[in-house]
Amino acid sequence: MNQPARVGILAGGGPLPAQVAEALRREGRDPFLVGFSGFADESRLAPYSHEMIRLAAAGAILRSLRRNGCSELVLIGPVRRPSWRALRPDAEGMRLLVRLGRALFAGDDGLLAAIIRILEEEGFRVRGAHEFLGTEANRAGPWGRVHPDRQAMDDMRQAVHALSVMGPLDIGQGCVVQNGLVLAVEALEGTDAMLLRCGDLRQEGAGGVLVKMPKTGQELRADMPTIGPVTVRRAAEAGLRGLAFPARLTLVVDPDHCIKEADRLGLFLYGLGPDSVFEKRM
Repeated sequence: MNQPARVGILAGGGPLPAQVAEALRREGRDPFLVGFSGFADESRLAPYSHEMIRLAAAGAILRSLRRNGCSELVLIGPVRRPSWRALRPDAEGMRLLVRLGRALFAGDDGLLAAIIRILEEEGFRVRGAHEFLGTEANRAGPWGRVHPDRQAMDDMRQAVHALSVMGPLDIGQGCVVQNGLVLAVEALEGTDAMLLRCGDLRQEGAGGVLVKMPKTGQELRADMPTIGPVTVRRAAEAGLRGLAFPARLTLVVDPDHCIKEADRLGLFLYGLGPDSVFEKRM
């Protein structure tokens, strides 16, 4: 019987790289992780075979993956786009930068799609983290004790509409709406920084709603929307009343903890599904 291919995980920050590794281990597979120095938390990678390598040391990364028998790859965990001065690419890294060409100056989704294309040209099969973390089990509707009211549902519709319009521009995955007013949209700063801005923008009345969803045509293998307990706490600090996300197109870090935090803070978590405002706008 053929053994399944060894999966290499290109690991950025946060807990998700280790969660993918643990999911693979539960399947009886032996993952290998390349942690990007300055981004990945090596203490989280320590239980698994891994190596820490600079982001732009592409030659060292490819040699490490091949030496460890990886033929499938998962890209997971946030990585800030570095400045040209900070990159310091090795010879292979410089060659790949040339191959990326104009994609280097595109939005995140355009750049990630180009990176995946190059990795596939190098002989790797790129997989999405959701293939191992089982997002198909995410349910539509309320996840905790708090349910959205009619105004919150209207704000969800407005946020979904705003994100649908912005999607082709490759701007961001998140939008906050309060009583029909768009308070903020996510750009390069990320969700947490956007939520920090919202605290100063909050209007009188019931708090706003955060919606996260994929951009139009987004490469989900590299950048599926993600929420976790920190997102829930940041939303509460910003005075929001809840979060909504397409259930099967979102990575939820530690769902049980997210629900407990939302219940404790009085926020709703709402999975958008086939009968939701999300599907009606797609």
